[in-house]
Amino acid sequence: MTSRRGSSQAMNPIAGRHNRRPIAAVATAAALLPTLFSASACGGPADAATGSGDLTVMTWAPSGTGSADRPGMTALAEAIGKDLNVKGGLGGRRLNVITCNEHNTADGAKACAQQAVDAKAVAVLGSYSQFGDDFMPVLERAGIPLIGGYGLSQPEFSSPLSYPVGGGMPALIGGSGRQLVEAGCKAVSLIRPDTPAGDNLLGYLGNALKPAGIKLLDVKAPEKSNDYSPVVRKAIGTDQAGNCVTSALGAEPTGNLLDAFRRTGAKNTRIASVIGSVQQSVVDSTGGDSGPLSGAFVTGWYPPESAKIWDGLRATIRADSGRHIDAADPGVQTTWVAYEVFKQISERLTAAGQTITSKAATTLLDGGEPIDVGLTPPLNWATTNMLPSTESPRLVNTWVTFQVVKGGQMTLQRPGFVDVRWVLTGGKPPA
Repeated sequence: MTSRRGSSQAMNPIAGRHNRRPIAAVATAAALLPTLFSASACGGPADAATGSGDLTVMTWAPSGTGSADRPGMTALAEAIGKDLNVKGGLGGRRLNVITCNEHNTADGAKACAQQAVDAKAVAVLGSYSQFGDDFMPVLERAGIPLIGGYGLSQPEFSSPLSYPVGGGMPALIGGSGRQLVEAGCKAVSLIRPDTPAGDNLLGYLGNALKPAGIKLLDVKAPEKSNDYSPVVRKAIGTDQAGNCVTSALGAEPTGNLLDAFRRTGAKNTRIASVIGSVQQSVVDSTGGDSGPLSGAFVTGWYPPESAKIWDGLRATIRADSGRHIDAADPGVQTTWVAYEVFKQISERLTAAGQTITSKAATTLLDGGEPIDVGLTPPLNWATTNMLPSTESPRLVNTWVTFQVVKGGQMTLQRPGFVDVRWVLTGGKPPA
């Protein structure tokens, strides 16, 4: 099932720009090293000793393209592979992690998908690409599931072989609206790209605000600008108490947007945003507790990076000391969640005496038994759990976290997850 050309931007307002990007018996190190990887024409690590009995998976992301780059995702995948192999692999098989640079192009995405096919990969895990219209049909023809894609393209939320672990931009912007309702905002301005994908965000935010009778102001912004002052002035209006502004522009333009907020001297308007546009690195680079994001609301897919539940991710990153991997990056976190899901799949299949294959994995995932890795609510891709939407039925995780910047750190504003399924379906809030 694929969508028409051009729909890849529908799930994320920054998909059309260049703004983007976790497994058992223990064996001796001598028997397991060197860690084995296959040669990757797309730029993954190489080791000619890779064995035919290895279990192959792939992760891709753009690199060397500018602000779209997500090298931390592929670097983490390689680090996970090393760690798992030291611990004995999966199901008694060495995990062969291949990575690919999709160059932020349609042809690059197709090439990475074809490499996964040629390598007989069991699954593509994590990964970041806006070109789902191009890579998903390649995986579908080979029966290879995509588990935990970042969610930049509509096919990731519609293909029967896609198993997204997050709710994409729809869940984030709908969650931001509910977070602002709880904050007591009287009026909300949405700063969003002047694109069709941005138009979609307006609808989701409107669904979240309408039951509370909150006025919504649509503020269209250029996708790239060195001066967002006119946009900010329109969004804050008279800077009255109760005015709130939420944005979804991506990390790089958000930095410029925050510079404009600082220059306006606005004191009464409350700022909010979504993960990906704001993350800990953005908080740090804009002044931390003394910057414009102090007290800001942020809606995310997962708990903040400071949460203890990310200890495994942080330990894996520390063990891979040769490269910088940002544990707060949502792409890195999504890749970790994807590998944790695959670990559970492998453990269940092995316990049942089954061979770990693409078909066995998809059969298990479609069977309705929840996968719970602790970083999201239990994930369930059974038909009965699908979103009643023709555009995004695979969007099964409609839960988000409410965070707030406090003391210069992104922390949970309230414990646990908040379900915004009713927002995404245009329904009514729960009683």
